[in-house]
Amino acid sequence: MSRPFSRLPIRPAPLTLLLLALGASGLANARVRLGEALPPHPWVSSGRELVVLYSHDCGDIGPLWGALVSAGLPIRAVNPEETPAPAPAGLTPWRGDDATEFSRSLKVSAYPAVLLVQDGRVLNAWEGDFVAGDVVGLK
Repeated sequence: MSRPFSRLPIRPAPLTLLLLALGASGLANARVRLGEALPPHPWVSSGRELVVLYSHDCGDIGPLWGALVSAGLPIRAVNPEETPAPAPAGLTPWRGDDATEFSRSLKVSAYPAVLLVQDGRVLNAWEGDFVAGDVVGLK
């Protein structure tokens, strides 16, 4: 007698879900140039990573932070401009004039901005307003 084939529940990887949600949110209109090398920064690049640029006037981006953390990639938090804003526990944001210059060199047009980076080059970018609905169910 043969056993019936049972399907294991297949669950997409958190990074895949994150990319789908960000792309579906209509925010893939960033002015950041894809393929461009990152400007000088204080961290050692680690292959594939997320660079998050955000400011104090982004509002509550807690759900976005949660989705980014669950993607399992290293996160580089960049808090440009003059007013500091907190990052999730465990992330130390880069702040100050150099962080602002970094953001402006990338030509980021809106905060928050999320950059998917591979070996120091921008693979994809999303800018603008993220709302809780954009990242729901990514955990």
